[in-house]
Amino acid sequence: MTAFDVMFYVIAAITLFSAATMVFSKNIIYNAIGLLFAFFGVAGVYVMLGADFIAATQLLIYVGGILVLLLFGVMLSQRITGLEMRTGTLQMLPATIVCAGVAAILLRMIWMTPWQKTAVNEPAPTVRNIGNLFMTDYLIPFEIVSVLLLAALVGAAFIGRREAR
Repeated sequence: MTAFDVMFYVIAAITLFSAATMVFSKNIIYNAIGLLFAFFGVAGVYVMLGADFIAATQLLIYVGGILVLLLFGVMLSQRITGLEMRTGTLQMLPATIVCAGVAAILLRMIWMTPWQKTAVNEPAPTVRNIGNLFMTDYLIPFEIVSVLLLAALVGAAFIGRREAR
């Protein structure tokens, strides 16, 4: 077992443990912290796969934006620290059967797939290629999307300002 394999299993264990903490905890603060570490674990897996752009995007958008927004919403809410969420277990037997079936299908696919075991060189960075494509071949679609997002932002600000009056 190489150091790469050990690091992958450590990151996978951290991701799975934090995701389980997020799902099964009844305290909303623990849910948010579990989500934070799950996002970091997914970004770590992306780094190990050589997808540096997707890893950076994962960190910037999910950890830096969405999760911080969730944490501020939780922390700034009134009387949220002592609140216990009530999660009833509805339809536990059908959910267990469906989860076991999906897990069995996935495990069968993993074991039956002829994986190629070849030495892989260091993957090339993807950010330079994406930047070159955005500024050459996909310049017009990139600009159209940026104008569309700007129009959506102006529209949202207009609607929000009109409802605030």
